Amino acid sequence: MPRLILFNKPHGVLCQFTDRGTAGSKRPTLSDFIDIPGVYPAGRLDLDSEGLLLLTDDGRLQARIAEPKYKMAKTYLVQVEGDVSADSLDRLRKGVQLKDGMTRPAHAERVEDPQLWPRDPPVRYRKSVPDCWLKLSIREGKNRQVRRMTAAVGHPTLRLVRWSIGDWSIEGLGLGEWREISVP
Repeated sequence: MPRLILFNKPHGVLCQFTDRGTAGSKRPTLSDFIDIPGVYPAGRLDLDSEGLLLLTDDGRLQARIAEPKYKMAKTYLVQVEGDVSADSLDRLRKGVQLKDGMTRPAHAERVEDPQLWPRDPPVRYRKSVPDCWLKLSIREGKNRQVRRMTAAVGHPTLRLVRWSIGDWSIEGLGLGEWREISVP
């Protein structure tokens, strides 16, 4: 039976088990949190993003989760700069033109502040610039896609938390915590 690990990745943690960066650098990696041999990330989550990262020991399951051709929904809670208008939400829902092509339509809605754990380092706060939260679901995986989509509609991303992939979510997991679940 394949193993599947749900991990709530903190900001600043590399999505690999070793840091292959510059000599002398010691950035936090998955090995600082998870000590299970033979599991590997199914997809990636940027260094400056937080939230759900799935790890498995099964290549087919890894492909089903990570490969865009399977169109598994990935849902993000996104804190953006500015007060998002209905027009900006409509543009996200229809798809946004990026340098590498048009995105697929996304499910996009404005949500109340989700009251997440504090981020380290904190998101910059500016009195003169409002911010708000969006819930954004996509079914593709272009590089830094959510950040580029919100920027394309005039609302740069301040904080990005992946909440779920398909039916799996970080509900009930504290920052840096993980749990293993059974896969049918």
